[in-house]
Formats: sequence, C-alpha cells, structure tokens
Amino acid sequence: MTQHSLDDYLAYVDRVWQGQDTLLAHLSGAYTGDALVRIGEQTGFFPAFANVAVFDTGSDGLVLVDSGDVRTARRLHTAVTAFGTADGAPRKDVRSVVYTHGHVDHVFGVAPFDEDARARGVAAPEVVAHEAVAARFDRYTETAGYNSWINRRQFGVPSLNWPTRYRYPDTTYRDRLTLRHGDLTFELFHARGETDDATYVWVPELKTLCTGDLFIWNSPNAGNPQKVQRYPEDWARALRAMAELGAEVLLPGHGVPIVGAPRVAQALGDSAELLESLCTQTRELMNAGLRLDEVLHRVRVPAELLAKPYLHPAYDEPEFVVRNLWRLWGGWYDQNPAHLKPAPEAELAAELAEAAGGAAVLAGRAADLLGRGELRLASHLAETAALAAPEDREVARVRAEVYAKRAAAETSTMAQGVFRWAAAESAAVAEGSDLTTELTRSEGGRRRAAGGIAVGVVADADGCSCGPSDGSGAAAGRLR
Repeated sequence: MTQHSLDDYLAYVDRVWQGQDTLLAHLSGAYTGDALVRIGEQTGFFPAFANVAVFDTGSDGLVLVDSGDVRTARRLHTAVTAFGTADGAPRKDVRSVVYTHGHVDHVFGVAPFDEDARARGVAAPEVVAHEAVAARFDRYTETAGYNSWINRRQFGVPSLNWPTRYRYPDTTYRDRLTLRHGDLTFELFHARGETDDATYVWVPELKTLCTGDLFIWNSPNAGNPQKVQRYPEDWARALRAMAELGAEVLLPGHGVPIVGAPRVAQALGDSAELLESLCTQTRELMNAGLRLDEVLHRVRVPAELLAKPYLHPAYDEPEFVVRNLWRLWGGWYDQNPAHLKPAPEAELAAELAEAAGGAAVLAGRAADLLGRGELRLASHLAETAALAAPEDREVARVRAEVYAKRAAAETSTMAQGVFRWAAAESAAVAEGSDLTTELTRSEGGRRRAAGGIAVGVVADADGCSCGPSDGSGAAAGRLR
C-alpha cells in the first residue's frame, strides 16, 4: 500500500466483519498499491479484486498463492519485488506460484515474473496447480466466443473478449501435494466447489489458510446460471475440512482477510451450513418426485445465514444453486413434458399472442402486472410478447421497463447482468439505437462497460443502466 498503514487496513477489515463497512474499498483498489500488506512476519497480502498471498520462506525465496488478473499484474510484480528486498536484504525470487483454480482473474499475473526471470537469467517461477487446470484452459480456448458473450452479458461489458492464451502449470497434482520451501510447508488439497480444479493451501507453520474461491465473502458461487457445473455438496465438505485445520488467518480469493481462529471457524462453518441446507432440502424434494419448478419455489435458506456479512447473495444466489443441484443430480429435464422436446420459442409466443388477442395485449398485461409488483409474471408476458412481435417498439418499451425494474430489484450480479442486458436489447429496439448505447446511458452503465468492479453489498445508485428505472440501488458484482 502507498497511502494506508497496516493498522488502517486491519481496522477496515474489522469493520467489514462487523457489517459496518462494505467490500467496495478493497475490491475497487483503494488498498492496492506498490507494497504488500504484511499480515505477519513472513506473510504479505496483495489486496485487490482478486487477492494474492505471498510467503517469505526464508532461505528459499517467495511463494505466491494465486497471481491476480491482467490489470494488476505489473503492480503485483512491483509489490512482490519490494517485499522480497525488504530492509535492504538481497533480493528473494519467486520460486513457486500456486493457482487455486483456473479462473482468469487468478492466473494472469505470472507474466511479469517470467519476463523478469528471463531478463536476469534466473529460473522462472514454477507454477503448480491441480491437474484439471490445463483442461480448463483448453476449454476456454475452444469456447472463447461463448465465454465472451456470456461475460459481456453478465457484467455489462459489450467490448469484452475472452482470452485464448494462458500460462499453463509446470507441475500438477491429483488429490494432495506437499511443497517445502525454506522454513515453510505448503499443503495443497484438491476440492470440487465453484470449480472442478480447486485447490486450498494450508501453511501449518503460520496457521494460515488460503481458500481461493472456496471462500469469497459472498454466498457461495455454486449456481452461476451461465457457467459450467458447480459442486455444492463437495464444497460444503471442503469447508468443513478447512475448518478442522484450526487456521488463525484466512486469506480468501476475494474480499478481506479473516484474522482470529474463532472468526475463521465461524465463517467456514456458516458457509458450509448454507450449502448443506440447500443440498438437503433440494434432495428431499427431488426424492419426493417434485418438478424442478416446485423445488425452486419450496427451498428456503435460513435468513440468519444470508444476513451474515460474508454470505450476502451479492454475486450468486441460492435459487441458482438449487438449479445447479438439479442439473448435477437429475440432468437437464425439469419434469415438464412440454419442455422435453419443445416447439421453437417464437412459434409458441406467436400462438399465445394470437390466443390473447395480439402481442400488444400481452405487453399491456405485463405492464399491469409490473405496476402491481408481480415482476416474475410480468417478465413471462413481456418476453412472450417480444418474441411474438420482435420489431414492435411499444412491446419493446414494455419489455425494457420490465427488465430494468427487475435488475433494480435484484441483489446478485448474475441476475442483474442478465436483466440489464435484456432491458438494453429492448431499449435499443424502442429507441432505434443499439445495445452499447443503451448499456452506457447511465454513469453506472459506463463504469461497468469500462470494466469497473464491485462485488458485495455496495451501492449502485443509478440502478439499471438502460431503459426506464425507478432509481433504486442494488448490490453489484463482478468475478469472472
């Protein structure tokens, strides 16, 4: 850090834990600088949107857990270099970098260290990861177009292009791996959770746990509707296993550190309990023969858990986790026979519009429902009307209004992103403009389109970035 002391940062961390402050300052880079935060004599922390933990092993250089994203790569290199030359000692090189998983915001900070090693004629860092990381990178390359589209929509960044070149690991493992560098031991454990390639790292000498994205200061990202399978039950088991380690410091993939064994145990235990509750309820309802629709609307999460400052549904949300469990345990068929081999959506919409008396009638009914606060029903009718009459500007205006208000009412990034994008699509039809123009009409929309980051319970005062809005705030977020 360049403008904040360690005491400043730890005081801020405590306020976040108490629910007296938000993650905004941390995630927006207020504490990111050209120096690491020293959490202990041998531990440095790079507080950014995607965090990096740095360990001074004494006689055998530095070890990094994660490497952040491309935007912070140069600053990370500067901060780590300064950490490795503290008090005028000879420079300590980075010996290993552990990827906790293969998401792009955790693996794009190695390049400056590789370049520096080549320039100085020393060994490049060894990158260590679970064996499934390489397959993830392969898949990302093969589906770059799809990943570009879904992330544009999720985060409101119409110019986003998914990367196709990655720094692959040098060493991989399957279940468990122990690394020894200098004074420190790094125990790597594989777990399935947000990803199938996740690693958490335990440093027993320092009683420090690096969780990667198995803990992110949000309700667990176990249901992302536009991404590949998540593993909520395995994730809960990993959280319980981590809690058994007795860590006194938890360094998360996103969000602020947790300091103190009681707090670490509480955070891990509460997160596990939330996932276990979702798994138990979903399984029981599936076993009872209910359709997905009924399961979705019957599962309830204990309100006291979602009220925790580290479990707010500001990125993912429990309803999406239920869907992911259904997909994991039961496949994609939702038990509605009409959905097994459905008619094209536009053809069905045309039939329903004709039966109702026209697309305008459906749109009018959607507007009525919206006025009564029936946002889910209003969405169904507005969507049907727009599919039946895609060029009708009045129908488009209603659809834009419906989804703008839906976005403003949501707490999770994932729901907000989908609804904002839908609102912008229809606003472009209604106004005769284009998607990018509508996504960037507001200051909030312009920040998102430029890649601005906010995850957690933070204000987004201008609501949706396009179409009519009631101006209500909502939590915003961005991961990957």
